[in-house]
Amino acid sequence: MQELEYKRYEEIGNWDFSNIEYTVKQDSNWNFYKEISNYSSKSSLILDLGTGGGEKALSQMPDAGMIIATDFSPKMIESANINKKNYPNKKIKFVTMDNLNMKFPNNLFDIITARHTIIDAKQIYNCLANNGILIIEGVDKYDCWELKTLFNRGQAFKDNISISQKDYNDLKEAGFSEINLQEIVQYEYYKTDNDLLALLLKTPILDDFSELDTLSNTHKNQIEEDLFNKYISQHTTDKGIELKRVLYGIVAKK
Repeated sequence: MQELEYKRYEEIGNWDFSNIEYTVKQDSNWNFYKEISNYSSKSSLILDLGTGGGEKALSQMPDAGMIIATDFSPKMIESANINKKNYPNKKIKFVTMDNLNMKFPNNLFDIITARHTIIDAKQIYNCLANNGILIIEGVDKYDCWELKTLFNRGQAFKDNISISQKDYNDLKEAGFSEINLQEIVQYEYYKTDNDLLALLLKTPILDDFSELDTLSNTHKNQIEEDLFNKYISQHTTDKGIELKRVLYGIVAKK
């Protein structure tokens, strides 16, 4: 866990994007929560990694025997427990935990899910029951590539291989018997400049958590106005400001 990333999410405190106005056109039929529903039952024990403020786990996760939802940010878990009050019948427990230092017994969970978060393939393999299922939705290297190229930085921008390929390789090495990898391409259209700016300030799209302000010892979260305006001028359509997203989905069986 990187210290700067931890500080960033402690400051954000939630993973709620409801105030950002945008529409989505997806070129893939793969859906993270539909995949979870396909493999789960009313008795399933599910572990959700990187749950943020629990917004999606509470509203989108299917009913199960129990959902344990974790995040490395105590502030996120605090928000999740507040959000839980709106879902009194949801069988879910929120726990602070680092994905890279998992604290569960071996062979415990029927399903482990990870959406837009870092994973340790071997630890997940150990925590899954025999024939257990891992379901991942991740943000790939070429996500928002036109934007990253313009700014000459961003999440995984300088990585040698795609994040999806790294995950696939790690899962194979960990011992998963079946691994299905799916590319997900979607186009997001933001209503205004401020809507897109709000997304960029909240997410690590243009951020590799490597810059440090040596005076305040805090992370620089700055979007250069000239480059931002250039992107707006080049990608404004009649549907809104276009942002091409490249994600990936993985379903792996132990």
